[in-house]
Amino acid sequence: MSFQAESVIRKALRSKAARQMFEARFKRYAPDLLASIESVYGNQSIALLQELLPIMLDFYRDRSEDLKQLDLERMLKPDWFQEENMLAYVCYTERFADNLQGIQGKLDHLQELGVTYLHLMPMLQPRPAPNDGGYAVQDYYKIREDLGTEAELEALTTALRKHKISLCMDLVLNHVAEEHEWAEKARQGSDIHQSYFHTYADRTLPDQYEQTLLEIFPDFAPGNFTWDERLKRWVWTTFNSWQWDLNWSNPAVFLEFVKIILFWANKGVDVFRLDAIAFIWKRMGTDCQNLPEVHDITQALRAVVRIVAPAVLFKAEAIVAPEKLIHYLGRGQHYGKVSDLAYHNSLMVQIWSSLASRNTFLMQKALQNFPEKPTSASWATYVRCHDDIGWAISDEDAAQAGLHGESHRRFLSDFYSGNFEGSHARGLVFQENKRTGDRRISGSMASLNGLEVALQTQNRHLQHLAIERNLLAYAVVLGYGGIPLLYMGDELACLNDYRYSENPEHAMDNRWVHRPEMDWTIAEQRHDPATPHGQMFLGLKHLIETRKMLPQLHAGQPVWVLNSEVPSVLVIERPHPMGHMLQFYNFSEHHMQYPIHILHERGYHQPMDHIAGTHLDLHLGYIPLPPYARVWVTNRG
Repeated sequence: MSFQAESVIRKALRSKAARQMFEARFKRYAPDLLASIESVYGNQSIALLQELLPIMLDFYRDRSEDLKQLDLERMLKPDWFQEENMLAYVCYTERFADNLQGIQGKLDHLQELGVTYLHLMPMLQPRPAPNDGGYAVQDYYKIREDLGTEAELEALTTALRKHKISLCMDLVLNHVAEEHEWAEKARQGSDIHQSYFHTYADRTLPDQYEQTLLEIFPDFAPGNFTWDERLKRWVWTTFNSWQWDLNWSNPAVFLEFVKIILFWANKGVDVFRLDAIAFIWKRMGTDCQNLPEVHDITQALRAVVRIVAPAVLFKAEAIVAPEKLIHYLGRGQHYGKVSDLAYHNSLMVQIWSSLASRNTFLMQKALQNFPEKPTSASWATYVRCHDDIGWAISDEDAAQAGLHGESHRRFLSDFYSGNFEGSHARGLVFQENKRTGDRRISGSMASLNGLEVALQTQNRHLQHLAIERNLLAYAVVLGYGGIPLLYMGDELACLNDYRYSENPEHAMDNRWVHRPEMDWTIAEQRHDPATPHGQMFLGLKHLIETRKMLPQLHAGQPVWVLNSEVPSVLVIERPHPMGHMLQFYNFSEHHMQYPIHILHERGYHQPMDHIAGTHLDLHLGYIPLPPYARVWVTNRG
């Protein structure tokens, strides 16, 4: 620690205990902070640190005692978010309850499921519609007016802590709404604020960039630059014309986000979902995604948070190829120093692929090829989220499985839009790209898995198969390793909501078909096993409770995807010092028999299936796997 830093800290913190704690954390993480800002900002890094340190000290001094106690507890137990009892619930705030106060009234529903992590989407004040579902932020320091106030959020985080539930907040890093104060000041002629954005007097540079850029929303937001009449310049707008991309090469933007993160951390936010993080750095001749500076900036932000508020986690919203995704959890010099969590998009895609094909060979190859994550980080595993499903299946993985990548992706789009003969799915095509042939899919888990069709035809057998598919999918994400994300309504097998088209704000975006308001009438059926909603809830709750009893499912433990002898069966092993676990998942509607010798060869002499609560019969000669079976086996008497 430099003498200058010591002097600044000593002046800011009069309490010896507070000073010693801050100094200890500063000594630990200052090297990570300095290395990353020097890599990005070069000769500006010393001046940046001189501005940064007083900001950090101010927020540290203002942090409440109960949050500082939480900091200490999580520092002493850094794997707290990797434990087998972790379960996340993800929902649009106003669609789960009317507002933040209403959320508190629904905590019993979350507690009954065993939720320990609540992601409320999105909470910060957006521009008036259209606003990208609330992700075009107009004010980073203000809670949406329809949801409540800053004080009500703080009251909610306090209540959640008492229930051992962490709160996740969305933080959009790449862009702001064109009505944001920074954009307005730029339009008014502020050179300081114009430097917060990428703007151009003519199309020369934008046209050069466009040669290698992709279109995110080709249907309703083609191109990546927008002419602003008031500014009289072209503005970089990756996502929509009214979302201005920020210029992270300007250290002032970095400082702005440090203050935003620490402000909400001091209000009790535990996790920041770093939205659109892959896009924040721009370089000519690239697609301006996943560039190295993204990881330097994340490391710097994380180091700041580790010093001031170490109870807080980062989750990277990077839906990218595996070889790029792994860098968001850390590779090389960034190993274990960037985001704590990242979405395992590939696992999600492979679940849907195997359910459609009734074959797990592609899934097996893709997961075996997946890079190993740092032991200190965790995947966020999920079946559905608020977004569409993009068929992120590489041609290389497909070829290893004997498939043609483009043809298989076309099959999946056809299958889940209901346009493939014999398909049980009811999904909608989202953002078809005529140039690339890309077709993404919208739809709720239950409708994609056949429940909508089954209920329409009043076929109880098909209803049973649909629920079994749902439970199989969730068993995989619960058993794979990470924080399982439960998307609102999945616990009740809620269907597509086609009423979205009646809302002018949503009609042009069919992703709202799987973003319904929570149906609390259906929730009243959650304990009734005679209804599909009760079957789903009770079956899922049993899986969650079983998971809590199995230390093999700690996210720090490795995941071994084994070569399967049965095409429709995925076999996973979770090694652990207390004894390994084998998992079997049958992705077909047919009864399967898995050869028993796998148990003998891998030392499972007293095999118990924890989901069924029964011992396996070694004398049978095979492991019976009913349609869509999920089996978790350990060596227990």
